[in-house]
Amino acid sequence: MGALEGQQAELAAKFEAVLPHLDERQRRLLMGAEARSIGHGGIGLVARAAGVREGTVSLGVAELDSGQAPLGRVRRAGGGRKRTVDLDPGLRPALLALVEPDVRGDPMSPLRWTTKSTRHLAGELTRRGHRISADTVADVLREEGFSLQGNAKTVEGRQHPDRDGQFRYINEQAKAHQAAGDPVISVDTKKKEIVGPYRNGGREWRPAGDPVQVSTHDFPDKELGKAVPYGIYDLAANTGWVSVGTDHDTAAFAVESIRRWWKGRSQHDYPQAKRLLVTADAGGSNGYRTRAWKAELAALALETGMNITVCHFPPGTSKWNRIEHRLFAHITMNWRGRPLTSHDVIVQSIAATTTRTGLSVHAELDTTAYETGIRIGDRQMDALPLSRHDWHGDWNYTLRPESHCRDGIPPIPPQDLPGPGRAWLAHPDLTGLPHDQWDQLITQLRAARELQREEDLHQRRGGDRRKVPSAGLYTGRRPGLTLVDRLLATLLYQRFKLPQVAIAPLFTVTPVTLNRAISQTRRLLDAIGHTIEPAATRLATLDDLADLATRLGITPTPKIKTAS
Repeated sequence: MGALEGQQAELAAKFEAVLPHLDERQRRLLMGAEARSIGHGGIGLVARAAGVREGTVSLGVAELDSGQAPLGRVRRAGGGRKRTVDLDPGLRPALLALVEPDVRGDPMSPLRWTTKSTRHLAGELTRRGHRISADTVADVLREEGFSLQGNAKTVEGRQHPDRDGQFRYINEQAKAHQAAGDPVISVDTKKKEIVGPYRNGGREWRPAGDPVQVSTHDFPDKELGKAVPYGIYDLAANTGWVSVGTDHDTAAFAVESIRRWWKGRSQHDYPQAKRLLVTADAGGSNGYRTRAWKAELAALALETGMNITVCHFPPGTSKWNRIEHRLFAHITMNWRGRPLTSHDVIVQSIAATTTRTGLSVHAELDTTAYETGIRIGDRQMDALPLSRHDWHGDWNYTLRPESHCRDGIPPIPPQDLPGPGRAWLAHPDLTGLPHDQWDQLITQLRAARELQREEDLHQRRGGDRRKVPSAGLYTGRRPGLTLVDRLLATLLYQRFKLPQVAIAPLFTVTPVTLNRAISQTRRLLDAIGHTIEPAATRLATLDDLADLATRLGITPTPKIKTAS
C-alpha cells in the first residue's frame, strides 16, 4: 500500500505541472499513456492522481490504441458538460443526510438499516429526484472526506477498578519467578476447530484457477469430530506446547495439558524449579471461578512437588494474555487457507509453526475422553492446599504440594468401588445380586467399557493409538462417577423406577450428567447381555428409598437428606 501511495503522489505532481499546458485530448492521451505503462490497476491509479473519472482515462487509452490523428482543435474555456453536483445544488446535502442520519439528517432515514453502498445511495437519491450514478456518489463522498471504514474494536466493557493493579501484580510475579529460574507460562484454549474438508480463512499460493475444493456447508462431521487446541506458552524460552483434544474442554483437560508439557519438556529445561507461575484468563476451563481447575492443579502440585501459583487476568482483558499474540496468532497464520481435514493435519500444522524470533512449538493429540458435570463440593474445596494472596485472592492463589486428604474426606476411589458414602447402595437386597455375581458383573462391565472407549477413540483418531494406554481406567484425574456409581444409579432407575431427578442429588451430579451416565451404562449392559430384573417395589422419592433400606435392615451412610 505504501508503494502505491508514493506512485500516486509522483503522478499527481507530474499532472499538476503538465496538464494545464495541454488541451483536452492531449491530457487524455497523456493519462492514457501513463495508465498503459503502469499496467493492471493503472487506470484507477491515474484517475485518482489526476482527479478525473476513470472513464476519461479509459478513453485516452482507447484513443492511443486506435492510432487516430490529432484533431487540431482545443475546447474553449468553460466548455464541456457541467457536473451533476453543480447542476443540482440540493444533491450534496441530500447525500450527506443519508450517510450521516444521526448528525445531519433524518434519524429515520430509509437506508439506516441497510448497507450504504454507492449503488444503494444512488438509487435512493434518484427516487428523491436527484439523478446520479454510483460513481458520482463515490466522487462526492471522497470530496467530503468519506472513505470505506470497517468496525474498530476500541470500546471496552466496564473496566474493573483494579485492572491496572492486577496487570502490575502479574508482571511483578513473572519477574520474580524468572529471576529465580522458575518457569512462567501463559495458558488458554484456542478456538475449537471442526475437522473435515471445510473452508479455512486466508489464502495461500497455488496454481491459478486451482483452489482447494472444500464443502459448501460447515456442518460438523460426527465421525471426524472437532479439535480442541489447548496451548501452553513458555515466556522465557519462547516455546509453545499444544495438546489437541478430541473431547470436551474441561478443567481436567487443561491441567492434563500442563502435566504433559511439564513431563515432556520443562522438567528437563527447569531441573531446579521449585515453583511454577501460570497466567490465565478469567473464564473458561481455567477460570478463577472453576473449582475443578483448582482441584486438578492441587493434584498436579502434589505430583510434581512444586508450588503452583496462578494469576488470572481481570475479566474482559483476555486479549492481553501473552499466548494470544505470541503463539495462537502464528498458528492461525501458519494454517491459513488450508482445510483442516484431519486431526493429524491440525497437529502437524501446529508443530510446524515457527517465527523469525525463534518460536518453536510442540503439538500432540490427546484422545482422552474427559467427563463433564464434575462437581467439587465445599468440603473438598476447603481441604485443598490453597493459599490466597493478599492482593485479590480470587485472582491470585498458590497450590502447595501437600496431600489434601483430610477433614474426613476420603481419597479418590478407584473405578471398581462406589464413591464415598455410597457403599450401602451395593447391598445384595438392593442390587438383587449376590456378592459373587456382583463382582463378576463389575469385571465384565469394566472390560466392556474399556473396549467401548477404545472403539470410540479409534473412530475419532481414524487409526490405532500411538501410545500404550495406562493401566486400568483411572487416569489420575478426579472422576465424578465411578463405574460402580454408574451401575448403582442405573439399577435404581431401572430396577426400582426411581426418577433420575431424585437420583441425581444422591450422587451429587446434575440430572443431565446422570442421564448421560445411565445411557452409557445401559449400552454396556446390553453389550454383555445382562438384563436388570425389575423389583416388586417401585420408588418415587428418596424418602421411599430410605424407607425401603430401613425395612431391609440397611443403614444409609450418610443419612439421606430428604425433602422434610
